[in-house]
Amino acid sequence: MLLTITTTAAPATDLGFLLHKHPDKAQRFEQAYGTAHVFYPEADAGRCTAALLLDVDPVRLVRTRGRNVPDFSLGQYVNDRPYAASSLLASALAGVYRTAMRGRCDARPDLAAAPLPLEIALPALPCRGGPARAERLFAPLGWTVAAEPVPLDPEFPEWGDSRYVTLTLTGTVRLADALNQLYVLLPVLDEAKHYWLAPDEVDKLIRAGDGWLAAHPEREAIVRRYLANRRTLVRAALGRLADADDAPDDALDPVEDEAPTTLAEHRILAVLDELRREEATTVLDLGCGPGRLLARLLADTAFTGVGGADVSWRAVEIARRRAGRLGGDRFRGVFQGALTYADACFHGYDAAVLMEVVEHVDPPRLGAVEQVVFGDARPRVVVVTTPNAEHNVRYEGLAPGALRHPDHRFEWTRAEFAAWSGRVAAEHGYRVRHVAVGDDDPEVGAPTQMGVFTR
Repeated sequence: MLLTITTTAAPATDLGFLLHKHPDKAQRFEQAYGTAHVFYPEADAGRCTAALLLDVDPVRLVRTRGRNVPDFSLGQYVNDRPYAASSLLASALAGVYRTAMRGRCDARPDLAAAPLPLEIALPALPCRGGPARAERLFAPLGWTVAAEPVPLDPEFPEWGDSRYVTLTLTGTVRLADALNQLYVLLPVLDEAKHYWLAPDEVDKLIRAGDGWLAAHPEREAIVRRYLANRRTLVRAALGRLADADDAPDDALDPVEDEAPTTLAEHRILAVLDELRREEATTVLDLGCGPGRLLARLLADTAFTGVGGADVSWRAVEIARRRAGRLGGDRFRGVFQGALTYADACFHGYDAAVLMEVVEHVDPPRLGAVEQVVFGDARPRVVVVTTPNAEHNVRYEGLAPGALRHPDHRFEWTRAEFAAWSGRVAAEHGYRVRHVAVGDDDPEVGAPTQMGVFTR
C-alpha cells in the first residue's frame, strides 16, 4: 500500500526536514506485520514528494492479529491488507512519522507551525460509502477532495464499482495536522482495525484529533467507527471532546442518558457568573482559543468592552470571525500574543480570564505569565480555571497518570492549585477565593477548579 505527500512550498525539499527523512536516502522500518519504506520519487526546489510504501507480510500479519481474524481460514492469507490503505498504514504512519505528527522540527520550527500547500495521494483506499463519504470526512478540514471509485473490473464495467477509491487531497494545511487526520480517518473509512482495541485508544484519538476533531461535523461517526462502536470508549472520547475549547455547543450528545450540560458549558457559565458578581464590565479573554467565551460575553450587554488574545494565529482567525459576527462597538478585537511577554494590549480591562490556559504553559515559564497578568496588566479581577487532577480517575478511558489533553504540561490537585493561587495573590496584592466547577464529587472534587483573584 502506498501514500505520497507532495509540496510545492519553496524550497520544497524542506519537506525532508519536516518528516525527519532525508530526500537523498531510501529508508526502511520494520513493523510487526511487514516493512515500511520511505523514499522520494522527486525532490527539487520546486516540487518534492515523499512516498511511504508499506509491504505487508500476510503470514506475519496473521501471527499478530490475535482475536481479529476473518471467519474463514483462507481469508487470513488471501485479503486486501497488503494492497489497500487501512489501519495498517495508519499504524505505520504513526511509527515512521511520529515526530512530524507532533509538529516538532528543530531545524525548521516556523515551517512546522505554518500551513503548506500539500497534495496527498492514496491509490487504493477502502471506503465504505464511496466517494461521498470521503468528501464528508475530509472536506470540512479544508481539503479539496478528489475520490474516484475503482471498478471491480475495467473490462466489465457492468459489474460496477468496488468498495475502493483512489483518493487525492489538495489543500494548504499544516503537515502535522494532515498526518494526524490521516491517522484517524484511514481506519474510519475502512471500518476495520488490525489490532485489539485497548482503553488507551481514546488517548490516541484525542491526541491525534487535537485542534480539528471536536469541531468536525461528523465527529460522532468518526469516534464510533474509530473505536469500533465500543460503547464505554465512545462515551469517554465524546465526553473529552466536548470539554475541548474548540468543540461546538452541541458536541456531546452520544447517548440518550448523557447529561445535557457539558463541562465546557459549566465552565463558561461559572466564569460569567463570577464576572457579574465582581461587577466587571470590560473583559479580556487571555488564551481565548476559537472564541466561545468571547461570543458569550458579547451576547451579554452587561459587558461593555470585550477583547481576546491567543498565541495561535489559527485560533485568532476563528475567534475574529466568530466574535466579528456579533460586531458592535463593544468588541475591541482579538490579537495574537504570548502571555509570557508584557503587551500594552493587555491593559485597560476590569477583568482578565484565563480559562483552561495555565496548564498549557511549561512550568518554568509560569512565573513570566504571573508577572505579565498580575504584575503588568494588573486588572481588578482575574479569573483562572484549570483541571482538577484528582478528578481524572472518574474519566473512563483515561489511562492512570495520563493528562486530559495532549498539550497539557501539568494538571494540579486541589492542594497544588490552592498553594499556587495563594502565593500569586500574596505576591501581587490580590485576594483569592476558590470555586468548584462541574459536579462536585465528594471524594475527588469537581472536574474543574477556579480561582477568582480580586484587589
